[in-house]
Amino acid sequence: MTARTQHRIFGITGWKNSGKTTLTVKLVAELTRRGWRVSTVKHAHHDFDIDKEGTDSYRHRKAGAGEVAIVSDQRWALMHELSDENEPSLLDIVGRFAPCDLVLVEGYKREQHKKIETRRLEGRSGDRLTLNDPTIVAIASDHAIAGEHVPVYDLDDISGLADLVERESELSR
Repeated sequence: MTARTQHRIFGITGWKNSGKTTLTVKLVAELTRRGWRVSTVKHAHHDFDIDKEGTDSYRHRKAGAGEVAIVSDQRWALMHELSDENEPSLLDIVGRFAPCDLVLVEGYKREQHKKIETRRLEGRSGDRLTLNDPTIVAIASDHAIAGEHVPVYDLDDISGLADLVERESELSR
C-alpha cells in the first residue's frame, strides 16, 4: 500500500498479445471466488471510447460536458474528458476507488508496484521486462523459460498465480 492510497496494488504487465487481459480476468475470478474484493485498472495506449455514438451520454460529452455520469439501478459509470489535462497518474485513479482488498492493474509497465510479466509465443516479442524491472516478481508463460531470476509459472496456473498475488500483496484473513 502507498501513503496516497489505502489500496493494495498488484500488476499484470507484458507486451501486446502476451495474455495480460486473459490472466487478469482469470485472477479476478479466482481472487473473488476466494472472498476478496477486487477492483481493476486497465491502461490503454490509444484513443478509446466506452460510449457509443448516438447514446444520450455520448451526446452530452460531445456537447462539451467535462464529466458525464451514467446511473442505473444496476451500475454507474463516470466518464471524464481530459481536454487539456495530462493523463492522471495510476495513484490518482486508484485514489478514486471505493475500498477494496486489491486493485489489479493491467498494463502500466513503468509503475513501481509488484507485477507478473506475461509471455506468449504468439505475443509481440520485445525485451524481457525482467531485465530492467525489479518490481516483476514472477513470469506467467505458455512456454518453458530458463535463466530467469524470478519464478516462472504456467500461464494457466491460476491457482498458483493467485497464491502468489495473495502472498506478494500480503492478503490474509
